[in-house]
Amino acid sequence: MPFEELVKRINPTLKKITKKLNGHFTFFNDEDLYQEAMINLWVRYREGVLHDKTDSYILQGCYYFLRNHLRKVHEDAAFVSLDSPINDEELKLEDILCTKDPSPFDDLESSLDIEEAADKYLTEREKKILIYLLEGMSMREIGNKFSISHVMVLKIRNRIREKYAGHGNWLRN
Repeated sequence: MPFEELVKRINPTLKKITKKLNGHFTFFNDEDLYQEAMINLWVRYREGVLHDKTDSYILQGCYYFLRNHLRKVHEDAAFVSLDSPINDEELKLEDILCTKDPSPFDDLESSLDIEEAADKYLTEREKKILIYLLEGMSMREIGNKFSISHVMVLKIRNRIREKYAGHGNWLRN
C-alpha cells in the first residue's frame, strides 16, 4: 500500500489525536504535533515496519510516539523564571519582556468607589469578582469561592475589561 493511501485513511483520526494532545501541552499546536507524527510515520513506513499493521495499531503507535515526544521535550526544556536575576545588576527578565502598561483596573482602583460605578455596568457576580481581583486574590482562589473553574474566572475578568473598555472610562460618567 502506498504511503499516501495510508495517510488518507488515518488522517481524520490522527488529527483528533493531535488536537487532544494539544489540549494538555500548550507549547505545541495541533499542526506541530501532526507534523511530528507524519515524520515518524514516514520513517517507520520506509523501514517497512507498517507493512502488515492495522490502522488501529498504527494510530496507537502515533499516540504513544507523540506522548513520549512531548514528555522528552518537556523534560529537556529549560524553564526560566521571570523573577530570576539575569545579570550582576539584578536586572530581571520580567523587566525586559513585560510591558508596564497600566491596566484598566489601575485607574479603577485608584479613583473610584467600585460598587457605585460597577452597579451601572456589571452583574452582581462580576462586581464580586472585580472586588476580589482588586484585593489581589488569584484566579483559583476566586474560583474556589464561587465554586467555578479558574478559567471561568478568567473569562469573567476579560468580560469586565471589555465592558470597561467599551464604555470608555465609566468611572467618570
